[in-house]
Amino acid sequence: MMRLVPLLLENGETVLGAEVKLPKTTLLSISTDRGYIMCGALDVALLNEKLSDREIIAARAVGVRTLEELMEAPLESVTRKAESLGIVAGMKGSEALRLML
Repeated sequence: MMRLVPLLLENGETVLGAEVKLPKTTLLSISTDRGYIMCGALDVALLNEKLSDREIIAARAVGVRTLEELMEAPLESVTRKAESLGIVAGMKGSEALRLML
């Protein structure tokens, strides 16, 4: 089962949340036109090392079970390209999304 949900940021902008129910886990992602935040399934090291030429703007939060939790959770890791926009580990997901707009 997959669910797409528009989510409103505090500044009035809308981002798109995706929830994918899989056996024994749920994948969570919230995206803008430029980048995304995701649950612990995101491999930031892979994006930074093997796919660095793509300059992907992404960040990961762990221990989240809902899209709402993903928005509020502190980021555990971010890609180098995300860092160049001022997105850092420890920042709330919603704050990172605003910088990705």
